[in-house]
Amino acid sequence: MENPTSRWRHRLPRTPGRWAAVAAALAVLAGAGTWAAAADDSAPSVHRQDRMMKMNGVSVDTSYFTSGGAQRRPAVLIGHGFGGSKDDVRAQAEKLAADGYAVMTWSARGFGRTSGEITLNAPDAEVKDVSGLIDWLADRPEVELDAKGDPRVGVTGASYGGAVSLLAAGHDERVDAIAPVISYWNLADALFPDGVFKKLWAGIFVSSGGGCERFQKQLCEMYERVAVSGKPDDAARALLTERSPEAVADRIDVPALILQGQSDSLFPLGQADAMAEAVKANGAPVSVDWISGGHDGGDDEGDRVEGRVGDWFDRYLKEDEGAGTGPGFRVTRTGGVDSTDGAALKRGASSAAYPGLTSGGREIALTGAGQRPLPGGGRNGAPTAGGLTQTFRNPAGANPPSVSAVPGVGGGLSQLSSLGVGLSLDFPGQYARFESAPLDSAVHVTGSPTVRVNVRADHGDAVLFGKVYDVSPDGKQQVLPHQLVAPYRITPEEQGKPVHLTLPAIDHEVDAGHRLRLVLSATDLAYASPAEPATYTVSLDGPLTVPTAPAVRTAAAALPWWTWGLPAAALVIAAALLLTVRRRTATPAPDEALTGVPLQITGLSKKYARSADRYAVRDLGFRVEKGQVLGLLGPNGAGKTTTLRMLMGLITPDAGEIRVFGHAIRPGAPVLSRVGSFVEGAGFLPHLSGRSNLELYWQATGRPAEHAHIDEALEIAGLGDALARAVRTYSQGMRQRLAIAQAMLGMPDLLILDEPTNGLDPPQIREMRDVMIRYAAGGRTVIVSSHLLSEVEQSCTHLVVMDRGRLVQAGPVDEITGSGDMLLVTTGAEVAEPLADKVGALPGIGSAVRLDDGHGLLVRLDGATASQLVSELVRLDVPVTGVGPHRRLEDAFLTLISQGSA
Repeated sequence: MENPTSRWRHRLPRTPGRWAAVAAALAVLAGAGTWAAAADDSAPSVHRQDRMMKMNGVSVDTSYFTSGGAQRRPAVLIGHGFGGSKDDVRAQAEKLAADGYAVMTWSARGFGRTSGEITLNAPDAEVKDVSGLIDWLADRPEVELDAKGDPRVGVTGASYGGAVSLLAAGHDERVDAIAPVISYWNLADALFPDGVFKKLWAGIFVSSGGGCERFQKQLCEMYERVAVSGKPDDAARALLTERSPEAVADRIDVPALILQGQSDSLFPLGQADAMAEAVKANGAPVSVDWISGGHDGGDDEGDRVEGRVGDWFDRYLKEDEGAGTGPGFRVTRTGGVDSTDGAALKRGASSAAYPGLTSGGREIALTGAGQRPLPGGGRNGAPTAGGLTQTFRNPAGANPPSVSAVPGVGGGLSQLSSLGVGLSLDFPGQYARFESAPLDSAVHVTGSPTVRVNVRADHGDAVLFGKVYDVSPDGKQQVLPHQLVAPYRITPEEQGKPVHLTLPAIDHEVDAGHRLRLVLSATDLAYASPAEPATYTVSLDGPLTVPTAPAVRTAAAALPWWTWGLPAAALVIAAALLLTVRRRTATPAPDEALTGVPLQITGLSKKYARSADRYAVRDLGFRVEKGQVLGLLGPNGAGKTTTLRMLMGLITPDAGEIRVFGHAIRPGAPVLSRVGSFVEGAGFLPHLSGRSNLELYWQATGRPAEHAHIDEALEIAGLGDALARAVRTYSQGMRQRLAIAQAMLGMPDLLILDEPTNGLDPPQIREMRDVMIRYAAGGRTVIVSSHLLSEVEQSCTHLVVMDRGRLVQAGPVDEITGSGDMLLVTTGAEVAEPLADKVGALPGIGSAVRLDDGHGLLVRLDGATASQLVSELVRLDVPVTGVGPHRRLEDAFLTLISQGSA
């Protein structure tokens, strides 16, 4: 019988598969060349098929993406994050399809249009659904097979979707490679770390799923039981563990690219460490990548991550031995700000193999705050503070709690910590504090610091929260890297003897002269602490050990020009080179003629990742004036999202220019403070009021409170008395309006809204329309991207229509819609439905539809003239007050797109 741990190895050298991959690559290249000739370097044509599939007792909403001909190619399944749907991963699916994969996306149970209850990736539910999708792929003629019924398939996804990729690999031997992103290994350990309830994240988890009633009954009962008691029980841990990838750890034996977020208090780096160790133990290739962002926000490095996932699948699905899979370990390091454009500086550091979380441990002596280390030594002769003790209290009700990560606020806090700004809060009398002496040299911590302590409680369990601060030389500033803490539940049986504490895994540089501060707090805002007051006593039993991962090397920064320039004697040549560099890198000077223009885009182009000649946006140009509400329209893949991301400074164009009020856009450009954006839906703390959420968000930006204009933003958003209520009581429409209000904080002159009406019912959509119109009425400008053409027609004053990355048409709405065979008939009295039916049945009339208020008709001519229509209306006693041309935006849009495709 074949050893399952070596299954993936047998697939790599398979000769027929290799020739099939070569043939597929040649066919894709031939198809791409044909398309390029016909479409002038636009992206390859990606075809999407949407279908509802009946499987395992539910209806699963799927999309299937392909490009090129009928040649066989590997398949990729992409799962979405919790609370989302298949639409969230459409752009990635289209890119992979364009690169020669057959790609399937789907909405998981309970999300999007898929029916069923949320079972948190139960093996007999969501995971079984994935196997059903693999069955379907095995029957597709364009999907490469390893054997009958066994397609060549990889699985990727973020968070919830990342977990299902791991689970699919463990439950279905047909999976050939996986790439989980910011995901979990054991959901019980993530939500109940060391037996402490992560209450804020658990609450957000449930609310983002649509409420407890949307979950499987036993999951809802478990959550409510733990939320009330504040303490997870064994049954709760067992229920979540059996649905976690760890339950099938010995069966996940395929090449795994594990990408985990550093700014992530939900699924911290320790979850990825456990994944890597398990897959490596099964003998499969593993690469680990610590990205900058995470569930707490920050830079998700989307283009880089998707590029690396594509490379991983190229190597292990297409069997392209020339594909670079990257180093065994990579971490994104952030530090400082680029003085030229204000962007945060990021560089990659890497090593050939994943070092784990304890490599290169360095022992650092600690003492009680304000005291010197005791003489003597601990392990290896290191001085310790073993004789020092500190006593503190857990207050009644665990209030007020210490503050570290604040789920739902986004990346503000964790990103600020990476730039050396500390925003954590510990209350006097509620924590023990131990510090090192000033460091004589810099220390780069990569992994999980550890320490041994003795803990006693005057009764019951001791619940503590451990964190390590980076303290400035003057002691006035302390930074908590990525705002991370680790909880511990120390039972009476463990008290009074040394306990080994593992602190949060981080990647952080501590400068020489700084000190390390270990804090053990009795409370934390994100977790449940015992409500009963208690007294804790803590003493150190050894030094703080920090991992340094010496094999991990940071990529060298670009050398200054003088290290490679001509000799100093050639001053004229050197000066010329310097001027050239400055012209290339310096931010262009403001254009005084455009200081009153909110947005002007000229010749904007952006190529697809890893492509030399395929464009997401090509030669785009348009202008937006003050007071306009501009609708950005286009079919999927038109380049709208890429355009918005360039506009917000998130990605850099390959060519062209974006100017906002005359200033060129660069990442971190100061003029971006005049731009507000709503692009993914904000997360909010459910227990806080709407106003408190906005105030906390603004505080995290570090800008003066008087600049927030919260009251003005809230008045436009129209939330009324709901501002004083907890956000958990809000409807979806109210949450959307609160998110818009958050984007309007500071009253930016330019407001960018990406699909602001997603998930709203018709009355809520109408309210959102009014919000946009009111905001622009004050002389500000709104750009809205939406697929609801009827709403764009009613709320926007101007349109930009894109297709395949290019501008199709731009101008006022009435100019674009003001022609065709559709007539608008207005009437002095309401038109009854039977009368409208009579008009629609007239000779030469294609259709007649009543207006929403009943005072008019939209009549489509089908041979009759306008004068003939008026004569017939008079004959039918219709009280006509006016007749004029009218074409719906949908008609104009489809006409423009069809012309652009010709």
